[in-house]
Amino acid sequence: MPGHEIIGEEERREILDVLSRKVLFRYEFDAQREGVYKVETFEKEFARYCGVRHALAVSSGTAALHVALAALGVGPGDEVITQGFTFVATWEAILEAGAVPVFAEIDETLCLDPDDLEARITPRTRAVIPVHMCGAQARVEEIVSAAGRHGVPVIEDTAQSCGGRFGQRALGSFGALGTFSFDSVKTVTTGEGGMVITDDEELYLRASEYHDHGHDHDPSVGRGLEKRRFIGFNYRMMELQGALGLAQLRKLDPVILPGQRENKRILKEALEKHDGITFRDLPDPAGDSATFLIFFLPTAEQAQAFNRVLADQGAGAVYWHDNLWHYYEQWEHLLEARTPLAGGWPFRSPDGTPRCGYEPAALPRTAEILSRALTIPIRIRMDEQLPVLIEAINKAAGAAL
Repeated sequence: MPGHEIIGEEERREILDVLSRKVLFRYEFDAQREGVYKVETFEKEFARYCGVRHALAVSSGTAALHVALAALGVGPGDEVITQGFTFVATWEAILEAGAVPVFAEIDETLCLDPDDLEARITPRTRAVIPVHMCGAQARVEEIVSAAGRHGVPVIEDTAQSCGGRFGQRALGSFGALGTFSFDSVKTVTTGEGGMVITDDEELYLRASEYHDHGHDHDPSVGRGLEKRRFIGFNYRMMELQGALGLAQLRKLDPVILPGQRENKRILKEALEKHDGITFRDLPDPAGDSATFLIFFLPTAEQAQAFNRVLADQGAGAVYWHDNLWHYYEQWEHLLEARTPLAGGWPFRSPDGTPRCGYEPAALPRTAEILSRALTIPIRIRMDEQLPVLIEAINKAAGAAL
């Protein structure tokens, strides 16, 4: 995910524009900043890009999830369903909200399986968080439909799939809320940062207020004189991040996505020449942001053998089954209920009663799918790397297939 690859003169100009005014805070100081509000402009342009009414910039993708959960009123006593293949932030945010994560299987989209989702909905389910993993779509319409049959709202975690689409709609725009990450390795980067999008006016207002200590942002009074409907926290984005975001977003369609898609096409053609290799199921191939190329070998043993040869050639793939950040069975701190809090929260209630616990073998289908999957990260500038990768693929196929 290559936003950092193309940081250049456009980002420099936006940053210097902020520094010239000496206002880094997203609010106030209108005269000094001469009416220039980078974060607000970034929000408006991002909302327009996604085809939604509202966008709220926040300090990280993790913060975006936490703010979205707060906007929905999710808290202790609630359950939130998500998938067992995602970055740890997805379920960390659920636990931080006081709710209990419920993990469901993925299918060969590498995203939440709609059928398994529906089987896990209970009267305590307050939200569902499908994750558009590795640049492409979950079966989002089926997921929203399944959740909707039970009156459960959907938060789309779109941290890894900015710019992806399903049909004519942007990923993140199907659920009640969508969340994005702009960290240092994302398709669009602001170093750290995130976004919450929604078409729902009340959810936007709740999110906006919560992310800024509960301030209701009444424009008729000065900052600090606003009222508050409820308590909040500080998840604000600052102007330097907003400036970077503007420059990066403007490069997304003309530069980033075409470059990724062309490099992915070249590598996929090299893999397609070898019998036994299959590919991730993409619900809408045209809407793939092409940040990753994911393919399957017939068995886990063949996948590992294939990757050993790639690694020997200096072109090792990501083997998610062993990945410590993204796969359920490797989350030892979750499985062992580790917490810095003396009372055991959030795994135990204040009275010491267990609230939630997780077994390593709870997601057998996810384990089987990931055991056969290999992933090549795609960048924009791969001219020197592509020949190395193609040669490595050919050698690996000869050894493992």
